[in-house]
Amino acid sequence: MRLWLANVRFLAAKELRSLMKDTVLVFLILFAFTVAIGLVAEGVKAEVSNATVGVIDNDRSDLSLRLRDAIRPPYFKPPIDLPRDRVEREMDAGRTIFVIEFPPRFQADVLAGRSPDVQLLVDATAMTQAGLGASYMQQIFAGETLEFLHARGLLGAVPVRVSSHIRFNPNATSSWYTAVMQIVTNVTVLAIILVGAAVIREREHGTIEHLLVMPVRASEIAFAKIIANGLVIHVAALGSLLLVVHGWLGVPLAGSLLLFSTAMAVYLFSVTALGMFMATLAPSMPQFGLFAVPVYAIAYLLSGAATPIESMPPVLQSLAGVLPTTQFVTLSKAILYRGAGIDVIWPQMLAIAGWGSLFVTLAVQRFRAMLARQG
Repeated sequence: MRLWLANVRFLAAKELRSLMKDTVLVFLILFAFTVAIGLVAEGVKAEVSNATVGVIDNDRSDLSLRLRDAIRPPYFKPPIDLPRDRVEREMDAGRTIFVIEFPPRFQADVLAGRSPDVQLLVDATAMTQAGLGASYMQQIFAGETLEFLHARGLLGAVPVRVSSHIRFNPNATSSWYTAVMQIVTNVTVLAIILVGAAVIREREHGTIEHLLVMPVRASEIAFAKIIANGLVIHVAALGSLLLVVHGWLGVPLAGSLLLFSTAMAVYLFSVTALGMFMATLAPSMPQFGLFAVPVYAIAYLLSGAATPIESMPPVLQSLAGVLPTTQFVTLSKAILYRGAGIDVIWPQMLAIAGWGSLFVTLAVQRFRAMLARQG
């Protein structure tokens, strides 16, 4: 056992030196865990932001001006007056997403107890902005109208008042979620690519013959590649979590970083073993890339990082529930957002470790068979 560990340590050091000499892969790792995290977190938003609003005010009353003033940044840009004959041209050009039209005698009809209609035109090609923005507008108009009537004593107490309290992300800031999920995504795809590239690089460069004449076993070579590449990704991901997500983007980390680091190490063991197993099935790097893309895409789409598992069909929910990527996304949310401890996330860690044991067994068997054929 001591000799096995010594050989693994020696081979892992060789793998690290080889990886550090590959400037393209080093740049890819640095980019994925720094700039790419910031671009996705800041550029991809799930909430309304700086939406353009045009107003056709046929009433010019206190109420219509009050509703107009309630449309404020950062959700919306300050509304602009828009002549009726320019509405279609502005929306067709994509310069205006929302157009609000207040009818004549709008305030008088409200005070008289009638229900005048306010027309809201929406450019639905801006899908996220359109869907959420229309809902925001309804809430703004309803709240401001009620306060307007209360101030004039024309409306009694509202029988039900909704008071929402959002936990863990009070302002529903999408970057808090997307930044952490991007790290999870990058860990998955890079773990598969790096180990696969390491195996195929040995085969394509002919250096695998050097390993065959060394007094080492297939399991030692396989574990060295898994440990070396997993260690690089582990360090890069933790650095990104602390420096980019927490430091630059200001996302609070509620749970134990030590526990998350341990969970990520178990997950990396599982995914790197999967990458090695896939590399033994592909004879060249292009074929490995084509093989890896659908595997990663399916794992990502079913992980719950992009779409809630509860929104999937029952069959897909059952499938997603057993995947290691889904387990890692679940425990990452639990630790980093809700401050969960080992008593909460141990089922996910156990499931990931089980998948890791299966993947590494298959990888070592296939790697041993590949070396036998090569020899």
